[in-house]
Amino acid sequence: MSGLHRHTGSTCLLDEACADHACLHPPLERGGLIQRLDPRSRVLAAVSFALLVVALSHLPTLAVAVALAVVAAVLARLEVGTTLRRLLALEGFMVLALMMLPFTVPGDPLFTVGGLEASRQGAVQALVILLKANAVVLMVLALVGSMDTVTLGQALRRLGAPEKLVQLYLFTVRYLDVLHREYRRLRTAMRARAFTMRSNRHTWTSIGYLFGMLMVRSVERSERIVAAMRCRGFDGTFPSLETPTRFQRPDGLFALASLAGMVMLMTIESL
Repeated sequence: MSGLHRHTGSTCLLDEACADHACLHPPLERGGLIQRLDPRSRVLAAVSFALLVVALSHLPTLAVAVALAVVAAVLARLEVGTTLRRLLALEGFMVLALMMLPFTVPGDPLFTVGGLEASRQGAVQALVILLKANAVVLMVLALVGSMDTVTLGQALRRLGAPEKLVQLYLFTVRYLDVLHREYRRLRTAMRARAFTMRSNRHTWTSIGYLFGMLMVRSVERSERIVAAMRCRGFDGTFPSLETPTRFQRPDGLFALASLAGMVMLMTIESL
């Protein structure tokens, strides 16, 4: 029995280690041309594109920016269904503000709904915001969203990001998933006891206990993690066994193409 117990315990530890590795290295989209580039060049291109698009204000320029983002998504071979769901989530978050803008921005009347006049300037501003958000999000998904967590953290570190910020990012991504799994485990236990959501005092009390237990278990888990890291001699850095990538010819071509695209956007904006 003791041998079986040791074997079972080892299996549990291996399962947890595999779960940790799967969280830090999520499955990526099918490899495309974008995935062959140095992660640093992809991060720099995404940040530069986002800053430029935010500064644009004309609809033709923003339409070209969206087209460039679509081209990048095609080169990255993003999953169409997943990408559309993410964009729809963005639109759902912005829909209320975009619907209110035509009625709150003064300008030339465009149409009337229930005695409220919608202005042409407000409609244009709403469209500008919509195009900006979609262009930036789609480009970030294509260039950065197709990286795994560790690769992005290493790229940020090599670009000069503060070490503590990189570690905070890695820990946040890792343990948000842990908290989510713990929450699902507690909710399953509640459903096994025939708990159903209702608008009464018992439901609100149970939900309070749920989040209280989640916080308690989070604190306990963090204490175990700190103890485990100290036992392994954690010195404040995450050593990597992977060979650092270097800028190569494809990265230079990608940098030139990115620069040409941004120059084209600035030219269209000035015209």
